[in-house]
Amino acid sequence: MNGLLVDDDALFLRTLQRALARRGVEAATATNGAAALELARTAAFDFVLVDLKIGKESGLRLIGPLREASGGARVVMMTGYASVATAVEAIKAGADDYLLKPVTVDAILRVLDEEAASAPEEEEPMIPLGRIEWEHIQQALRETDGNISAAARLLGVQRRSLQRKLAKKPARGSPE
Repeated sequence: MNGLLVDDDALFLRTLQRALARRGVEAATATNGAAALELARTAAFDFVLVDLKIGKESGLRLIGPLREASGGARVVMMTGYASVATAVEAIKAGADDYLLKPVTVDAILRVLDEEAASAPEEEEPMIPLGRIEWEHIQQALRETDGNISAAARLLGVQRRSLQRKLAKKPARGSPE
């Protein structure tokens, strides 16, 4: 099985790519829509994982063109900003499934396995609240280019409170 991973977070892409490789799944990566479409046109993929927010681009707008360019590949939307509205939009745009980040490799492989996708789902443990908070903080830091004061304002917390939270270790739940 081989696929295409599309996300603007290069660290997440490398980590997920290595984790999938350990399971025997090869994956190419793209950090923007243009690169993703070029790869989809030049190579055959079994699946495409697309992030909802790719820099300033919307992954929703890429679903149709990626589906067209990649033929029969399963297209799965991933996001750290899950909502019912975006899930419905993704499915209407042609996505086969919708995953909440941080996502485990096991969850990705279950979604990509068509036989398992039709079987009843096992109950997945909830993502720890600390992990969700950590991801939210990291997103604010990315949006403010690492400026802690600006991130604190964006999050509606005091700068010192944010610094204390950053000093703690992140909760478990990475793509490993």
